[in-house]
Amino acid sequence: MHKYFTALLVVTLLAGFGFADDTPVRTDLTPEDLARVRAITAPTDDFNRPEPFEALPAGASTTKKLVNRDSFSHSSANLTFEQEGDFKLGNALFRKVWVSSPSSTLASDGLGPLFNARGCQNCHLKDGRGRPPEGSEENAVSMFLRLSVPPQDAAQQTLLDSRGVLLFPEPSYGEQLQVFAVPGLPAEGRMVIDYTEVPVTLGDGTVVSLRQPAYSIADLAYGPLSEHVMLSPRVAPPMIGLGLLEAVPQEDILAQSDPDDRDGDGISGKPNFVTDIADGQVKLGRFGWKAGAPSIRVQSASAFSGDIGISTPLVNRPYGDCTPAQPACLAMPNGEQSERGVSEGPDPVLDLVTFYSQNLGVPRRRDIDDPAVLRGKQQFYALGCISCHTPKYVTSREAITDAHKFQLIWPYTDLLLHDMGEGLADHRPEGAADGYEWRTPPLWGIGLTQTVSGHTLFLHDGRARNLTEAILWHGGEAEAAKAGFANLPESARNDLIAFLESL
Repeated sequence: MHKYFTALLVVTLLAGFGFADDTPVRTDLTPEDLARVRAITAPTDDFNRPEPFEALPAGASTTKKLVNRDSFSHSSANLTFEQEGDFKLGNALFRKVWVSSPSSTLASDGLGPLFNARGCQNCHLKDGRGRPPEGSEENAVSMFLRLSVPPQDAAQQTLLDSRGVLLFPEPSYGEQLQVFAVPGLPAEGRMVIDYTEVPVTLGDGTVVSLRQPAYSIADLAYGPLSEHVMLSPRVAPPMIGLGLLEAVPQEDILAQSDPDDRDGDGISGKPNFVTDIADGQVKLGRFGWKAGAPSIRVQSASAFSGDIGISTPLVNRPYGDCTPAQPACLAMPNGEQSERGVSEGPDPVLDLVTFYSQNLGVPRRRDIDDPAVLRGKQQFYALGCISCHTPKYVTSREAITDAHKFQLIWPYTDLLLHDMGEGLADHRPEGAADGYEWRTPPLWGIGLTQTVSGHTLFLHDGRARNLTEAILWHGGEAEAAKAGFANLPESARNDLIAFLESL
C-alpha cells in the first residue's frame, strides 16, 4: 500500500491533530486544512476521468502558453509585475557568457580558469535536459563527470558521518572533470564513453536493446588520477518547477521515508541530510541527482563555482575547482574586483539567478482525458510507480515566494533516495546516498523533452534513448515495477508511455 494511503488512514482529529504513529505532521496548516490536504493528495482509484486540477501540474503558477521550444523558459504564471522584472534580470544573467580575466568587460570576467561551460544556459539549453556528447569528437557540455575518493582515514570517515562534508575530492582533479580551460592553460582531460548494446526480451517476445555505458578519462593533463578515484556521470536536469519543489513541506517528504522498509513493500525511501553552506545547519537535501543540495541558492552557487569557475558570496572560490596540484591554474588572474564586491559574481547576481531558477514555470498538461492516457495512468499506479514517483503535494503556506504558497502540484517525485540496482549504480557515495542510490527525479514536463531539448535521452547519464529504455533500466527497489512493465502486452506498454508523454 502506498505510503500516502497509510498517512491518510492515520490522520486523527485528536488534540494537536497528530498522527497515531511517528509520521511527521505539517505545522503550517490548521487541522481543517490539513485534513483537506491529506484528502486531496491521496492517490486516486478512479481512472475513468482526469482528477480535479490535474491539467495544472504547478497550480496557479502553471504556464499556459503554446507548446514549443520555449515551453520550459516561461516564468510562473502568478508572479507579480515586479517579480517578472527580477525574473527577466535573472534570465539575462543565466544566459550570460563569462570570459577569462583580465578583460575589458569587467562585469563578465572571471571564467574558470578550468571550466565546463561559459554560462548556465550552455548546460541547461532552453532550460531543459542535458545529454551525453554525440561521438568522440564532441566535448561534453551539458553532461559532467563528477570525481571523488573514499575516506582515507578514521578522521575523514567521522567528518563524512557527521555530515561535515558530502565527499572528498580527487586530490589532483578536484570534484569534477573540467574539459575546457582559459587560454594558456590545458584542460584537465576528456570524458570517454564506450557503449555496449545489451538485448532485453520482454514478456511478449519483443526485444529491446539497452546501451550500457562505460566511462573513462583520456588526455589527462595534470598527472594520474588517484587509484581510488570514483567517477559519476551527470546530465544537467530540467529547470522547471524548482521553487515549488523547494516549497514542498519537509514533513510531507519525511512522511514517505522508510529506510528500513518497515511496511515491507520493498520501497526504502531515504532522505539525504546535508550541511547547508549558507548557515552551517544540517538540512534535508532536495536538489541534484543524489539530493546533495538543500536549496536552489546552494545548488546555483555550487554550479557557478564547479561548472563555470565563477565565485559568489556563498562559494567564494575565484579559482573554481582548481586544486593545489595545479599551480599553473592557481597562478592565473581572476575576476575579483574590490569596487564590485568580494567575488566574481557579487550580489545581486546569485540572488537573481536563484530567483530565476525558482520561478521557471511548469507547462500545462496535455491530453489528460485521452483514453490511452487514462489507461496508462492506471498502469502507472498499478505497477507501484507512485511508491517513488509521488504524484502530488500541497506546498507550504510558508514558502519563500508567495506564488508558490499553498499550491496543489503534481511533480511525481518523493525527493528521496532509492536503491536503483546494479545496472544504474555509479558506486560513488554522496553524503548519505550510497553508490546505488539516486533521488527520484520529477516527471513533470518529461513529455516535452523532444520539443524543448531536441532529444529523448533520459536517466542521470542520458543512456536511455527513450522512455521505454528508461523504465527497463530500473532495478533495485524498482525491480518489481520494471518487471511488471516488461510483462505487459504491447498495447498496455504504449498506454503507459502515452501517460508519461502527457506529463
